[in-house]
Amino acid sequence: MDKIKMEDTKPSTSSSSKLGLPTTQPEIVYRPEPEPDRVWIHDVFLSFRGEDTRACFTSHLCADLQNAGIKVFIDDNDLQRGDHISPSLYRAIVQSQIAIIVFSINYADSRWCLDELEKITECSTHTRLRQVTLPVFYHIDPSEVRHQRGEFGVAFQRLLNRMKNEVSFTLGRETERRWRGILCRAADTAGFVILNSRNESEDIKRIVDEVSHLLNKTDLFIAHNPVGVESRVQDVIRLLQPIPSKDVLLLGMWGMGGIGKTTIAKAIYNKIGRNFKNRSFLANIREVGEKMAGLVGLQEQLLFDICKYKITMKIPNVESGIETLQSILCHKKVLIVLDDVNTLDQLYTFCGSRRWFGPGSIIIITTRDIHLLKGRVDSIYKMTIMNESESIELFSWNAFKQASPTEDFDRISRNVVEYSEGLPLALEVLGSYLYNKTESEWDLVLEKLKRIPNNQVQKKLRISYDGLNDDDEQEIFLDIACFFIGMDKNDVILVLNGCGLSAEIGISVLVGRSLVTVDDNNILGMHGLMRDMGREIIREESPRKPEERSRLWFRKDVIDVLSRENGKEGVLGLALKLSRGNAHYFSTKAFEKMQRLRFLQLDEVKLIGDFEYVSRDLRWLSWNGLSQMPTNFHRENLVSIELENNKVKLLWKKIPRMEKLKILNLSHSHFLTRSPDFSSMPNLEKLVLKDCPLLSEVSPTIGHLNKILLINLEDCIRLRSLPRSIYELKSLKTLLLSGCLNIEKLEEEKVEFSTTLLEYYTARTRAFFSVVSSKSIGYISRCCYEGFSLDVFPSIIWPWMLRYALICI
Repeated sequence: MDKIKMEDTKPSTSSSSKLGLPTTQPEIVYRPEPEPDRVWIHDVFLSFRGEDTRACFTSHLCADLQNAGIKVFIDDNDLQRGDHISPSLYRAIVQSQIAIIVFSINYADSRWCLDELEKITECSTHTRLRQVTLPVFYHIDPSEVRHQRGEFGVAFQRLLNRMKNEVSFTLGRETERRWRGILCRAADTAGFVILNSRNESEDIKRIVDEVSHLLNKTDLFIAHNPVGVESRVQDVIRLLQPIPSKDVLLLGMWGMGGIGKTTIAKAIYNKIGRNFKNRSFLANIREVGEKMAGLVGLQEQLLFDICKYKITMKIPNVESGIETLQSILCHKKVLIVLDDVNTLDQLYTFCGSRRWFGPGSIIIITTRDIHLLKGRVDSIYKMTIMNESESIELFSWNAFKQASPTEDFDRISRNVVEYSEGLPLALEVLGSYLYNKTESEWDLVLEKLKRIPNNQVQKKLRISYDGLNDDDEQEIFLDIACFFIGMDKNDVILVLNGCGLSAEIGISVLVGRSLVTVDDNNILGMHGLMRDMGREIIREESPRKPEERSRLWFRKDVIDVLSRENGKEGVLGLALKLSRGNAHYFSTKAFEKMQRLRFLQLDEVKLIGDFEYVSRDLRWLSWNGLSQMPTNFHRENLVSIELENNKVKLLWKKIPRMEKLKILNLSHSHFLTRSPDFSSMPNLEKLVLKDCPLLSEVSPTIGHLNKILLINLEDCIRLRSLPRSIYELKSLKTLLLSGCLNIEKLEEEKVEFSTTLLEYYTARTRAFFSVVSSKSIGYISRCCYEGFSLDVFPSIIWPWMLRYALICI
């Protein structure tokens, strides 16, 4: 054999092979316990038989390693030799990151060498030491070492014969078994085989390159205070198991900016990276990719990381780089982290398909956009915010340089933690900013944050907003941030669609990019700092003149604009929420110039004057605590009217035509005696009259609502019956009657069960039902029996209860 080669030996289950260079069928080992940072004194420990190789191969190898800047420990003549290796030599082995064992013909004739080998094996299999073993088979075949045969076996037998005169039979046999075991294990570790080499300098160069390759794979910096990292790393690693050696696994990590995706990805890279000879961490792909030739530069970095040599031919463009990557990576088992991927083009630049990579490869992709991952990866890990204890600890390390706040700052520290809402970025930034400041300075900072968020945090979060490709998506995000957090997603979609926005698609994009959340109850949410980021974008439109901003929500600004009556045409939305008993009176003339106003949300606000001044473009009116229905009000374009807790007895005397109205919510109207006439609302989809205790009559015109989907009459305790026309509503999906204690009888035989979900809670049954039709399997049927006899259930209910029971089984 003329050239050096990496030996492909039979697979081994030994720990040394797992932690050294991979064998033909490598097994990835993930350790559950955290690994402490190692401070290596030596890069390489050289174990060799002096009489065989000291004057030739080993001396040349040592010189070339040192010339490459590698710190080598080599046992020289200054160390006193004896029957056992010295404590100094033991320490040198433990303190070395890589152990190179030069197996030569007479290696096993030395008890000294075998004691070194035993200590090296112990270090390579020790969970926390993580030493890499690199065997070199110099002029011998690995099988001779594995089975102690040939000239190598003869040398080993000479040692055993000498031992017979030195130790007892039992002790000698035990030592022999132990040595044979470690020799077999060492031979099963992939290494370098040098047989009949014509150019040993080339062989040595390859070994030096391999050692340099291993040493260059130093652990990535994680964090000064890695609170909560280990538990999340373990969660991700569970998604990586098991990994069939023939497969390529793609894992996505998704979450909002500042939540720690990159930190966790680095920790995973460090954790499992030593099981990969070829690995690369491409950081900040979004940011680097925006620069000229940025993606090409990252392609070159990837090739360099994997091949460990500089590309002699410059990659001219991304397309050429893709071809090069495919041809080089397809036969290699690699670990690649693609950090902060923002577009499909970026993803395809480095990971066009699984066929790009060799068997056993793992590709980890971190992104803020879940749509880049769906259908392309095997698993998606959703990043979670920190819990309270983790948040306090991380904040404390940055603010006080200890694990918990000082006693004097405990209360205010918890206020900062609450403001940060478990976002690691905010906890670190604010903690560092408040370090060594007085309590009064802390109060000032917190007060300022309520109005103007921290710039360093906002800059990071805004990346997701700036990355939105559509103006509609940005508009939808700002509308939600200012007005619609906590509202039903479907209601918001109806309102925003009425403004000419493609809300369903837009909200889907925002959710995918971690800008907006939708909970199990279909309620829109947003991380508090993300909300503040959106509102800061609005504030920056006109920092000194709130009347020139597109949206107004901050109480002081809104009161100022309404009082001065100086609102501008550019105002699209306005919200003013006041506490009960603290009502303010404003003139309707304050809205005269706001003729593009789409959203108006008022709480305990009194308006005086002609409502003709209010915009005709209004789509959403939410007025909590309304005392009197306004006249001359432009209703023609309203999509949603929400008048909760109002004090009116009758909604309208003269019924206006409202073709675009989709939602009418009059919940908690404690003085309302009868419902409005519905004949003027042909497109109404949602009617809510919940908790209207004086409501005794529902207008028969409810039968005109041919597009109605939901009617909520819960807790209307004075309601005794429903108009017959309600049973003819074929579009109706949900009718809520729980708490309607005076409804004694429903005309069940008239209900269109093919489409209707009926819930009621009457005085007779004192039980809660859901009736689900055979065509409405998608609905969940619930039954909450409160201890009453089952014979109270109407006979018509039983088939649907039985169906529910079967579904549950």
